[in-house]
Amino acid sequence: MKNSWLEIVLDIPALYSEVVADFLSEVTGNGVCVENLDVDAFSVKEIPDSVRMSVKGYIAADIDSTPILDEIDNFIKGLSAQYPSEFFSNYTIDSVNTEDWSNSWKVHFKPIRVGNRLLIVPTWEEFDKLPDDLVIRIDPGMAFGTGGHETTRLCLELLETVMENSSLLAVPSLLDLGTGSGILAMAACLLGAGRVLALDIDSDAIDVARENFVLNNLSEMIESGTNTLESLKENFDIILANILAEELVRLAPNLADRLENGGSLILSGILAEKEQLVKIGFAPHSLQYVTSLYDGEWVAMLYKKVVIV
Repeated sequence: MKNSWLEIVLDIPALYSEVVADFLSEVTGNGVCVENLDVDAFSVKEIPDSVRMSVKGYIAADIDSTPILDEIDNFIKGLSAQYPSEFFSNYTIDSVNTEDWSNSWKVHFKPIRVGNRLLIVPTWEEFDKLPDDLVIRIDPGMAFGTGGHETTRLCLELLETVMENSSLLAVPSLLDLGTGSGILAMAACLLGAGRVLALDIDSDAIDVARENFVLNNLSEMIESGTNTLESLKENFDIILANILAEELVRLAPNLADRLENGGSLILSGILAEKEQLVKIGFAPHSLQYVTSLYDGEWVAMLYKKVVIV
């Protein structure tokens, strides 16, 4: 994993954000970030055309960036010439270091109790274990998932409830989609799941998750990879998906298809204002809404697969 990067920032009209983001991704060979600080929305389509966007691209600091910067400069000049009524600012550059993020926040990450038995402990902290505690030692690295964020915590609480009240199997199979640090997959193992598959499209997240699996002596129990949901053929008794509401709705048909009859689907990463959007998106599928848990502005939802006789 690269540690030092150059961050290229472009301030542009929102109407051209997708074009610029696609170009930056192609010319840098890395992911991009599209931000708007004035509008609360996940999708570019929800943002008015008049709003300006900040599009960020990244170049490894240890390579010659001159040819890439020249391409970016020429691209912006071309847009300015093609759309003279619009203002496209010159790019700015800043240095960022992945280690700064992955170390500076650790002072705020303390042992966390979730649900009735789960205790999540960062690798650098000492802790007092109670007799019934199920302990997960974790170093999230650059991956999402410490148990402290509402979306992860709500997902863990629903998972514990489902596992304790499951009437499907003694050892249900489980898919953790968007595993991040691997925290949900590890909790599933400790709560009694059998076959566990942890997937994330981010290869760095999978690397972090696998390190955490080893740390908790669970690497033999959890299969992991960067496969997409659409590529899977097998079904699961429980599926966890802690991702954004819009992506959950897009994946709704595949999530329903990959869930066993009578199985449980736990959805998280949903802003409370998007709960109805998710309910509408999942309504056409053979899933029964069960309940929602709330924490601040976030919500997690539980569905059951309708048994087809």
